[in-house]
Amino acid sequence: MRHDKLERELDMMLMLTGNRTHTIEQVCERLSISRRNFYYYIEFFRDCGFFVDKVNGCYTIDRNSPFYKKLLDRVSFTEEEAIVMQRLVNSADEKNALIERLRQKLASFYDLDILAPEQVSEAQARIVSQLHHAIKYKQMCVLRSYSSPHGQSSRDRLVEPFLLMNSNREVRCFEPASNMNKTFKLARMNSVDVLDDHWLHESEHRQMHTDIFMFSDDRQMPVTLRLGTLACNVLKEEYPAARTLIRPDGDRHWLLQLNVCSYAGVGRFVLGLFEDIEVLGDDGFLKYLDNRIRNLQTYIKQETI
Repeated sequence: MRHDKLERELDMMLMLTGNRTHTIEQVCERLSISRRNFYYYIEFFRDCGFFVDKVNGCYTIDRNSPFYKKLLDRVSFTEEEAIVMQRLVNSADEKNALIERLRQKLASFYDLDILAPEQVSEAQARIVSQLHHAIKYKQMCVLRSYSSPHGQSSRDRLVEPFLLMNSNREVRCFEPASNMNKTFKLARMNSVDVLDDHWLHESEHRQMHTDIFMFSDDRQMPVTLRLGTLACNVLKEEYPAARTLIRPDGDRHWLLQLNVCSYAGVGRFVLGLFEDIEVLGDDGFLKYLDNRIRNLQTYIKQETI
């Protein structure tokens, strides 16, 4: 009996992983369970530490759940590895059932259908490989025919690349000509030439960070908040990446400690739920909130005159 229950739990877990189409009714019908049992399993998954969300009316288990992250770290491939595998599979015998099954698995798990066409993927893979080599061996390189953001001009850019970002779609570099750290998009490069020259400005390299509120900067500032139930739930629903940063702090309260790149995102969150949030630090964030409140009070007085 327990074996049957475990089998249904595992089947439901597989259905909800990356689920985009299965409604509650469809899940219940396919697994021959009641809606009551469906919600029971959902709570069971959450109690076990899985992140369960409801997206577009469909329940889904987030692959960022601790168990999945441990599993994927052991058995999954990077996007570049998946692209190479897809290229090999596509060049194999179309009539081979095993090859077709591999093709389907790669497409469903890695969303390869949304990647660039084959020839573009190969070009991007070469650029990633060149940049990876330059970063590993601390060499300078030239980004050939790099297009401006508005696409009105293109020119070669001499840089010191030191960090691939955003699933290898961007690279963080120091540009000697401008004496600045910049983020370059791989899609705007025609090719990359790795030079024999080694970095000359490593001490000036600054990484670009992105906080959970999607603000980016090369600096980070600490913020500590004590959240009530409402604020905690809203934060987890709107910013799932925050889940790993929250820990219990007494009865029905949670402590959030994180680094932010801008006070604007976290400030908007705090001011929107100020009655359910206690700001514990830092001093810079407290001053930011004080200025925002003073400006708001001034604006309200002007509007009422």
